[in-house]
Amino acid sequence: MTRCLISKPEVQGFIERCMTSVGTQAHHARSLAEVLVEGDHRGHYSHGLNRMDMYVKDIQTGICAKDGEPVVEKESAGTALVDGKNLLGPVVGNFCMQLAIKKAKEAGIGWVVAHGSNHYGIAGYYAMQALKENMIGMSFTNTSPLVVPTRGKECTLGTNPISVAAPAKDGDSFVLDMATSAVALGKVELHERRGDTIPEGWGCDAGGTLTTDPKKVLSGGGLVPIGGSEATGGYKGYGLGMMVEVFCGILAGAQYSKHVRTWKVTDRVANLGQCFVAINPENFAPGFDGRMSDLLSIQRGLEPADPSAPVLAAGDPERMNMKKCEEMGGIPYHINVINYMNECGKRVGVSPLLPCDNVISN
Repeated sequence: MTRCLISKPEVQGFIERCMTSVGTQAHHARSLAEVLVEGDHRGHYSHGLNRMDMYVKDIQTGICAKDGEPVVEKESAGTALVDGKNLLGPVVGNFCMQLAIKKAKEAGIGWVVAHGSNHYGIAGYYAMQALKENMIGMSFTNTSPLVVPTRGKECTLGTNPISVAAPAKDGDSFVLDMATSAVALGKVELHERRGDTIPEGWGCDAGGTLTTDPKKVLSGGGLVPIGGSEATGGYKGYGLGMMVEVFCGILAGAQYSKHVRTWKVTDRVANLGQCFVAINPENFAPGFDGRMSDLLSIQRGLEPADPSAPVLAAGDPERMNMKKCEEMGGIPYHINVINYMNECGKRVGVSPLLPCDNVISN
């Protein structure tokens, strides 16, 4: 596999140039670029540069607004309802999370929900903002229906991610960032392109039966919730996906379930619902960060079943990926992704493009 090593500032600058070239406000373009680069830096390549063309298209077609700012419609000491004004998801997400943190400083908790939002990148990006203030952060979003409920055969829920970030001592933290589907759609698409089968428990066919054929998942079938089939606990993942919908589409008065537009079909405004929470541990039992450090060390200190694979806590794989990027001096991208995005950049008149000269093979 041929990959290019590109520095974070180079990727961020490129994304900003592409977005401003189609009319995005400079500070909105910066918000988007930061969350996409952070996704790649943490190893979540499905939610980084790889998605940039989708945001460019959203602004170009006018299906996503490029002017204005989110507006608070209703609020109390610890809560707020925000109208995202159909702006880029990261613009809405940053506004809401900062508002939640502000409320948590004053009231101990801030719970902010938004309607009129769009795809916002990795959920963990927003939850982690609370860590800078030594607070617990949470973030949830609904998405286009791609998941078939337990016992069903129609997609009525999104991958509806959950993120919870909690601070420990000395900059350590617990960072959970996961979809409530068994796997991301992109992984199924990747297997289909390679001609490989998928593990059982990833998706089902049009009849709702689990399948290992990615083509059947992508043409009429769908993803299944975490846990897979009913026998292996898929109903629990289904319940978590519904919980996210309660916090997002339902609580915010946004689109929900099968009313959210079809994935990659931009015939109408997305109107996604999102939820952002900040909790100040100082309002509860003292010594929170010390107990968090102990909780993490208990898990990490276990003797692993396989000596070559240590027990990790949520957030550890991402930290390892970031450390690797730091040592390499940049983020390694597949050459095909770079070429594709440079073509996208050329179409919107961007210069300079992403550099392709620092090639690494592994």
